[in-house]
Amino acid sequence: MFGLAPQWLLSPRGTPVADALVLSHPEQYERLRAACPEAAPTAVLAGDPCYDRILAARPHRERFRRALGVRPGQRLVLLNSTWNPESLFGDGGEVPDGGDVVAALLNRVADEFPVDEYRFAAVLHPNIWYGHGPGQIRAWLDRARRGGMALIDPLSGWRQALLAADAVIGDHGSVTFYAAALGTPVLLGAVPLHALDPDAPISAFMREAPRLVPDAPLLPQMEELLARHRPLPGPAEFTTSVPGESAARLRKLFYSMMGVPEPDRPASLEPLPLPGHEPGTATVPLRVLTRVLGRGEIAVSRWTGAGPEAGSAPCGELHIAVHEDTREVDQLDLADVVFRDGAPDDPRFGSPSIWTAEVLRRHPGCSLAAYVTGPSACVVRVRGQAPLRIVATPATGAGAASAADDVSAADPAVYASALHAWLAPGGREPGAVERRLARAMAEGLTVRTGARLHRVRLVPPAPEETTG
Repeated sequence: MFGLAPQWLLSPRGTPVADALVLSHPEQYERLRAACPEAAPTAVLAGDPCYDRILAARPHRERFRRALGVRPGQRLVLLNSTWNPESLFGDGGEVPDGGDVVAALLNRVADEFPVDEYRFAAVLHPNIWYGHGPGQIRAWLDRARRGGMALIDPLSGWRQALLAADAVIGDHGSVTFYAAALGTPVLLGAVPLHALDPDAPISAFMREAPRLVPDAPLLPQMEELLARHRPLPGPAEFTTSVPGESAARLRKLFYSMMGVPEPDRPASLEPLPLPGHEPGTATVPLRVLTRVLGRGEIAVSRWTGAGPEAGSAPCGELHIAVHEDTREVDQLDLADVVFRDGAPDDPRFGSPSIWTAEVLRRHPGCSLAAYVTGPSACVVRVRGQAPLRIVATPATGAGAASAADDVSAADPAVYASALHAWLAPGGREPGAVERRLARAMAEGLTVRTGARLHRVRLVPPAPEETTG
């Protein structure tokens, strides 16, 4: 039993090495008494300060989601791994339920999850970072990161990411158990039951929680998890028996051990800080499937990999959209849409209007260039046309974003791909592009990503977007 066995708790003379052993739940005391009765007198029930900090930060969940670049309606899936060979990020060894599941997942999330509906982040135990080195970890995850995956700091950012998550794919580590305690849907990618104390709450959780089927399609498994999720009572019950009390109990313990009176002010824990903004822009080429559904309405699905298998996706037109900062520079000359993001007054690009003109001159095969200037707007230039600004407006009707959502529900680069799809039926017919563009300017467009609708309008660019 990790942490409770005599080899952890007793000196060579058979006496407890600690003056006080802090436990978070009475259940741990019963297991301690059975495993190492000599250390039982040192046990103190003082809760879990880490979990208390998470609970206290729950009201800031939306801020943490925005910090990770999660847009309204987008689902954040957290990949979490502890550090031993049988973990999600491990090599599996002789364990049939272990294995390098993460490596397979990273190669598949690009193909099976549309980027505008799902956002991914990875939390790896600090020992993984120290064991392999930061350079190796970033090299292994390079393709996933360029596809938009966030790599979370293992010391300062994992709690905020856990609060922000809609679902967790994890293993037998504590972060996965914390997720379950919060009521977050959990899918187990590694389940080494033989390595766990069968009487521990984590073992019961491992036996009851749904498991990832690595060989089956991932998207249906995630959608089923989210649709059928019912929190298991065990993790929330056994994480701590005194939620919110750890600061007071620990301070009382520490001062009593020192023989010093406690301060008269209330004991408190450091609040979780707001992480820096990580937008999650995908710089790998995007395969974009579009369908013109009706009067000014276009459905758009973007994929950082091959996308859904033939026959599994609805019919539509396919085009390639590539960020200008892509490492796959050869794809820029094959792109239908080239885009980038930045401040409209960034002097390095002259202006969005100047940049879009330069892109179309540099890449003759490109039909449309888009400069994303903010969370809900971009400047676009269709070949042969003057620049325009696409800006999101509140949507109405079935499937629209709720009134509580702001208008930044989609990446503005999606609007550029939608406009490209709207103009495509004009083809080579003289004046067709101009007519369809004029209609879009007069009536606006409706862009559908998954089940969400986004209304956009086309207007002349602002002065700072045209001058340089």
